[in-house]
Order: sequence, then structure tokens, then C-alpha cells
Amino acid sequence: MHEANTQVTSSVVPESLRLTIFPRFIGTEHMLHFEALVYGWMRRLSEDYTGGHWNFYTLSNGGFYMAPAASADLRILVEGNCFDGKLSPDAAGLVACLFALNQLACETQLTKLVDLYHQVRDFSLDHAQAALICRAID
Repeated sequence: MHEANTQVTSSVVPESLRLTIFPRFIGTEHMLHFEALVYGWMRRLSEDYTGGHWNFYTLSNGGFYMAPAASADLRILVEGNCFDGKLSPDAAGLVACLFALNQLACETQLTKLVDLYHQVRDFSLDHAQAALICRAID
């Protein structure tokens, strides 16, 4: 869980290690479904999203997330909670990953996915756009 004195940091996953990330964090049984969920959530949340390369990040608390490698902010619209705002690609990726992880954790009931959701959420609490991320996922 997030502690006020412990800031979670991220590190970009090198291209040479990308293929190891989904099996390691999601598991081979659910990795393709998770990837499809993330991209699907991003398409659902942002009309600005048009696909493309995503960066992978590991977190100092043991977590992982991914975010579009785009340079322009993305308008994120969450109809369920009336959120409408511009997020950096990194923050938008966090939102999409949190929605995807929540959905997959509910579908599978796997503790490791619930834990991963909390690790990503804890990182998002220290993000420069933490308030917007929290409003989007609320």
C-alpha cells in the first residue's frame, strides 16, 4: 500500500526485455487478454488515441504498467463518473491499465492481479497528474 514517506518510482523496460513483462506480471494464461483490455480501455476512454507503440515500466514497489509512447496529451472521457480531462500519455496509460487490471482481477479473482492493481494505483498517487488520475478512476 502507499505510504506517505515512500515514493514509488518507475523505470522504462528496455526493448530487449519487453517479451518477459506480461508473463512475469500477468501470467501466460491471461497476458493476451490483459493486453487487449488495456488497448480496448484506451480506445473507449479517448477519441484521441489512434494506436501506436507503448512503453512498459516496472515500479520500485514490484508493479508494472504501460503507457502510449505518444507526445501529445490525450482527452480522457469516463462516462461512468463524468470525468473529462486532458492527460499526458503516461497518465492516460495509468488510467487504462488501472481499468484493465480492475476488470481482469474481477474476472479471474487472482490475488496477484489485485496486488498489481494496488501497486500501479500507489504509483499513480505520486504522479504529477495524480489528482486527475484519481478523478478518472473514481
